[in-house]
Amino acid sequence: MTLARTTPGDFDDVSPTVQRAVPAGFKAVEIGGAFIAANGPLYAKWTGQQLLLGFRVEERHTNPLKICHGGMLATFADMAIPCAAFYQADMASRFLPTISLQVDYMGPAMLGAWVQSEVQILRTTRNMLFGQALVTADGEPALRVSGIFKLGQVIANGERKDPFGVL
Repeated sequence: MTLARTTPGDFDDVSPTVQRAVPAGFKAVEIGGAFIAANGPLYAKWTGQQLLLGFRVEERHTNPLKICHGGMLATFADMAIPCAAFYQADMASRFLPTISLQVDYMGPAMLGAWVQSEVQILRTTRNMLFGQALVTADGEPALRVSGIFKLGQVIANGERKDPFGVL
C-alpha cells in the first residue's frame, strides 16, 4: 500500500482570497527578542481594563492543512499572559519567565483568522504570577491556557510603564 504524499499546494483551495485588516484599535507592537519578531507581527489594544493581544494567521504560521500550528498558538499564549500582566498587574518593569504553561486546544485557527487573547491575572505572590487566558480565532474558542510565571529581574530600572505604547 502506498500512502499519498501531500504538499502545501494541495490545500490551496482553503486559502483566503483576500487579506483582511487588523481589527480597529489594535496597533503593531514589538515584543523583545528575535524569536518573537520572526513569529509576528503582533498587535495590542488596551481596553481600559485589559490588554488584548492578537495576530492574523499567515501562511508561515500554518501546517499543511492551512490551520495555525499548535506551536505558534502555544508561543502566542506563552506571551499573552506576561504581556497582559505588564498592564493589568503593574508588572511592566519585570521580566516574567515561564515556570509552567498548560494549554488546552479547543478549535482551529484557520489561515487568515484573527487570533486574540483575553487574559485574567489571578494572583501575584512575592515570587510568582498566576494567570489564565482564552484565545479565540475569529471569535470562536481556539485554546485556553493557564500559566505560572516567575517575577524576574527588573527591566529598565523600573521605569517602563507602557511598553507597547497603547495607553
